[in-house]
Amino acid sequence: MDSSHLDELQRTLSSKGPEAAIEQLCTALRSQKDYANLFYALLLKKRHALGVSPVPTEGAQELPESVHAPYEEAIREAGRLVGQLYLDEGDIPHAWMYYRMLGETEPVAKALERYRFKEEEDPQQLIEIAFHHSVHPRKGFDWILDRYGICSTITTVSGQQFPDPAVREYCIRGLVRALYEQLRQRLAEEVARHEGKGPEGQGVRELMTGKDYLFEDDFYHVDVSHLSSIVQMSVHLSPGAELDMARELCAYGQRLSPRFQYAGDPPFEEQYRDYGIYLSVLAGDKVDEGVAHFRAKAENADPETIGTFPAEVLVNLLVRINRPAEALQIARQFLTKPQSTPPSCPSIVELCRQTRDYKTLAEVAREQGDPVHFMAGLLAARR
Repeated sequence: MDSSHLDELQRTLSSKGPEAAIEQLCTALRSQKDYANLFYALLLKKRHALGVSPVPTEGAQELPESVHAPYEEAIREAGRLVGQLYLDEGDIPHAWMYYRMLGETEPVAKALERYRFKEEEDPQQLIEIAFHHSVHPRKGFDWILDRYGICSTITTVSGQQFPDPAVREYCIRGLVRALYEQLRQRLAEEVARHEGKGPEGQGVRELMTGKDYLFEDDFYHVDVSHLSSIVQMSVHLSPGAELDMARELCAYGQRLSPRFQYAGDPPFEEQYRDYGIYLSVLAGDKVDEGVAHFRAKAENADPETIGTFPAEVLVNLLVRINRPAEALQIARQFLTKPQSTPPSCPSIVELCRQTRDYKTLAEVAREQGDPVHFMAGLLAARR
């Protein structure tokens, strides 16, 4: 604001008083779209009305306790007003500064949903807000995959903590679809090149059937590290189209040269075969055979060298297919010894709660010398 405007404010203050001058200040800042200063001008206005120091950058804690509530409400009102003004201008990053201060995400999430990037626009700021600040993580994921491709998206998703499992599954579904379609197109192109006609409407499994030439000379059609990473992520999928696609990705992986079938950690030593069996169980296909496969892995694992992860995988699998009593049995057999880190599956306490088997809770607690859960188990069993 230039000196002529400041002179006008001073004249208004002298001739019409503080309220008129403050109102003139707010009006001028809003018309000039100086929303950052408008926020503080609105706080100044409220401070003046409350009869306290008008300096808006002073800490609110320095004000008398009697005005804390109305002043905090004024901060919220000013933040919402200024945040919305920035949104109306299409300036989501500046709007987020105010809504983040208020702990309110919905207005920014709606703006992100509507936003469309220009062709050469850098998306990083909005991706940061949408995905990493969890304002609209699904939209942020879509932008990452669209702008940066599968490799960067795998890295981002792998390193992200997901408080909401539904968001994690959304991201994994998106990665599975993207890699599956990439693989399907490349297989179709290779079949067309080899046979002189392009197959139509065929999925990955159909395209591979009876076509050993696709894998001659150790050939592969997508980045095998991408394939491995996405297959591993796919254990978090629920039954549906993407789970079926992940199973086909496993089938493709098993056709690759042994050079590209990297060994995994137990119980997924034969990575594509073992993950394929796990996913088949989740899909409801050969469930008892699949459970037996992972039960044998748990029983044959040496806890001194391998640890208890095979048993934890089996517990998770049984919980996923709604067989908690069997999950508790496995946990009771393999997971009662103290561990330096929490298991990657539901604890025995949680499994006992799910199955209402509090007798087992008391038994395990006695073995572990845990008096609290011992007593809790005894009391719960009496109900």
